[in-house]
Amino acid sequence: MKRRITTFLLAVCMTVSLLAVPAGAASGATATFSDIGDRSTAMAVESLRLLGVLDGYGDGTFRPGTVLNRAQFCKMAVYAMNGSSELSRYRTVTIFPDVKLSHWAAAYINMAAKGKDIISGYADGRFHPDRTVTVGQAVTILMRMLGYKDEDIGGIWPDSYMAEAATVGLTEGVSTNGSAGLTRAQAARLFLNLLRTQTKEGGTTFASTLGQTVQGVLLSADTEGGEGRLRLSTGTYTLTEGKASNGMLNGMKGTLIVDSKSGRALTFVPEDLGSSKTVVLASAKATEMTDTSGNTYTVKSDTQVFQNGEAGSWGEAYTWLNAGTSVTLYLDAAGNVDYVFVGGGGNATSAVIVYEKGSTAGFASLAGGATGYTIYKNGVRASSGDMRKYDVATYSAVTNSIRVSDTRITGYYEDCSPNPSEPSKITVLGHEFNVLPSAMQTVSKFRPGDQITLLLTEDNQVAGAAEATGTTASGNAIGIAEVSSGSATVNLLCGIQVKGSVKLSASDVERLNGQLVRVSSSKKDGLSLTRLTGGVSGDLDVENGKLGSRELAENVIIFQNDGSGLTAISLSQITEAKVPSSQITYAGTDWADRVKVIVLNSVTGSGYIFGRAHYTANYDEEGNRVGNAQLSVEYGEGKTTATFETGYVVRNGDIVGITIVTAGNTQRIGSLIYPDELRNVPNAAWSGKGAVTVNGRTYTVPASLPCYNRETREWVTLTEARAYADSATLYVHQGVVRFLEVG
Repeated sequence: MKRRITTFLLAVCMTVSLLAVPAGAASGATATFSDIGDRSTAMAVESLRLLGVLDGYGDGTFRPGTVLNRAQFCKMAVYAMNGSSELSRYRTVTIFPDVKLSHWAAAYINMAAKGKDIISGYADGRFHPDRTVTVGQAVTILMRMLGYKDEDIGGIWPDSYMAEAATVGLTEGVSTNGSAGLTRAQAARLFLNLLRTQTKEGGTTFASTLGQTVQGVLLSADTEGGEGRLRLSTGTYTLTEGKASNGMLNGMKGTLIVDSKSGRALTFVPEDLGSSKTVVLASAKATEMTDTSGNTYTVKSDTQVFQNGEAGSWGEAYTWLNAGTSVTLYLDAAGNVDYVFVGGGGNATSAVIVYEKGSTAGFASLAGGATGYTIYKNGVRASSGDMRKYDVATYSAVTNSIRVSDTRITGYYEDCSPNPSEPSKITVLGHEFNVLPSAMQTVSKFRPGDQITLLLTEDNQVAGAAEATGTTASGNAIGIAEVSSGSATVNLLCGIQVKGSVKLSASDVERLNGQLVRVSSSKKDGLSLTRLTGGVSGDLDVENGKLGSRELAENVIIFQNDGSGLTAISLSQITEAKVPSSQITYAGTDWADRVKVIVLNSVTGSGYIFGRAHYTANYDEEGNRVGNAQLSVEYGEGKTTATFETGYVVRNGDIVGITIVTAGNTQRIGSLIYPDELRNVPNAAWSGKGAVTVNGRTYTVPASLPCYNRETREWVTLTEARAYADSATLYVHQGVVRFLEVG
């Protein structure tokens, strides 16, 4: 359950914050370009920018339609070969009479001609560096970099080179008119194709000639100590000095190139750009998702899902993905979804704080001139009238959307770095937050020891700060607590984890552990926790999407208390048409006064805890039971419910399911059921780990299925259970396997 909750919390980090002012243009280290509207081109440019092959202009543009000259292309080719360290050898020689030593590109041209033998001049012996480089000339140079020579190609130039280049995939996505001038956008495509293309000898790509290669999914891009880092599913790597990724490649499967000498990452090369698609989610179901354009995608339950650096499956994640969430779909050759990356790629580098109700001042500037953008607030479609003071807005170029958050963290200002006047990091509630450059003006007004409210972006960066007084800037951080008598960890619904010390009695620990709490702090390393109860009153009308008189938010978060803590469920999992108010322990609203969070006592079949009954009862001399019996349920290694007094009569060791309800500060058994028993189910009935078919009916198998070996009296995994015996006894309820026994 703990892992399910953690996964859920990572998936629902959809709230945001408050801001400041429009930030200036991003630094060159993490540049994005305002005039690239095509995502494939933008991704190619980012991969090659990190490698040093090309970059933008000082005004923040890339100018994709600008035609390159021969000198410019030579420079790109040298950097594509990672040959910049050899340039000094070629600064003092003259090969072409029209390329003097004083020419800015002399070293690049000389190295390409003499050192690498990939270019040649014209019949007049000159190079003509300022002439437009044609597509045919560029393709010829790149084919030579792959190891091809004129004698390998034959035919008529440039047609023969263009034909061979098309065969090996070098010109994919680029015009095949060899006599046309080469644009900067076309050059980006060509060079990225080059990195993916096999050399003439075969068996290896050009990328592998530049250094060591690592395969994986790029999960995130950030900075640490001023150095850019790329986090892959296989590990974290530091980029070459002065480089940092803008996050455009996040979520892509591809190849990381690592310099063999320095051990630093040169760049990340995504796989075929046509195999990924970033969309805004409209709805998610067990076997499919639909985007806001109405396109539907089939997804298997075991399809891998990456969210906030954690790996899971679609079957675990889909019920917790809200409308408005950006997701990147990676498609295989057949067009099927290979994996899902939650998030559209890219980290916020600038933000705007709303200071007046209904204001969108600064939004247009934030979008860099883009029009037609959609506003989402806390993951829900919104309008200008929905803006409130201290909301924080960021822009996603990938989905052309303004992402607004109202997440606020209030607590004791514990620490910062490098200093309080120019903080790039700040620690509150035991968590270190990244501070956007545009936020330093407001954050620098505070010092360690102050009470402070942090205004967070959707990706949990600090966009600004305010005094921790009054109601407009008060903290709204809530999450699920894991507590002991001396310490607490709270997994916030915005997707981050905070930690600190607490002083709690045994009864407080029992009351707060696994429950939804509000968190703040008044001292260093300390947390204050308040369990959330009450809120909106009324019955939950499941069919009409209302609680009392209030509408449910589109992305309403629903928890049920299963006795060992809270479990996230979807509205569709509630089988009752109405849930009485007596079953609702908490209901909170969002910025639009819609119900956003609900905590219920157990209301679904999945709310039962299934396991082996430990039952004791007292009897008098005549065999009559005296008082209530004692019952607990063991449902995994080291996992046993509390012991409850009960009027139920069961046999010790029976497989049962119980619900646990909370009334005030006490808990009791709400109901007890016996699941259906299926004996002697052969291993051949299993379809992977997620399903089993018995007598023509297929049952879902949860990843957390409790499995017990009666012979060894040990709790085992499903894999271990199937390896131990050729058949098993299954206990099922509502189409789901709830317990398994072998031996």
